Amino acid sequence: MTAAGSSVRLDPGLALIFDMDGVLLDSNPVHREVWTAFNRSYGLDTTEAMLQSMYGKRNDEIVRDFFGSDLSSEEVARRGAAKEKLYRETIAGRVEQMLVPGVKAFLRKLDGARMAVATNAEPENVALVLDQGGIDRCFQVIVDGHQVRKPKPDPEIYCLAAQRLGVAERNCIVFEDSKSGVLAAHDAGTRIVGILTTEDNLPYVNICANNFLSEHLCEWLAAQQCVS
Repeated sequence: MTAAGSSVRLDPGLALIFDMDGVLLDSNPVHREVWTAFNRSYGLDTTEAMLQSMYGKRNDEIVRDFFGSDLSSEEVARRGAAKEKLYRETIAGRVEQMLVPGVKAFLRKLDGARMAVATNAEPENVALVLDQGGIDRCFQVIVDGHQVRKPKPDPEIYCLAAQRLGVAERNCIVFEDSKSGVLAAHDAGTRIVGILTTEDNLPYVNICANNFLSEHLCEWLAAQQCVS
């Protein structure tokens, strides 16, 4: 059994890839709040179904879902940037308190492992969260939603993260909280840890945990082996 506070002996042939929203940061409640306020400024009432539909999507997709597909690319980008600016203003100074329970200690236990962040989020959001969360030095690779042609659920972002880490997809372990993200990881051929902050009953996952305080998660990771 992995003792509390001890390091996790991860097979050196493996790599870990983390989604951000809902995995590193319990941010979806704030995204819901900010989208509701932002949409209201355009006279749009935000339903629960709309909020549920945004999980795991890139900003341009959400804007088109909410405001219609006839918007120009420039207007989509403008509205998305304005919403994300409001989001960053809302979480500034609160990031460390919003981290998913246990994640900082969990990352410390894995010191020396190859790790990446792969998220549909805006690059400015990623920089803010990793910096103010005090976890920016944990990751050797960062892939955001602007670095891929197709966002999750397309597997491109996880394939690119694996390539930059120098590890085959089958030897990467992805941490995801949404069905869209899990589908992307599955189609990339990775192993998958479901973090149950956003959705229950995630498909394709190898193991689930409510957060990073789970001892059985560390034990499972320690038992994983590189496949040639």
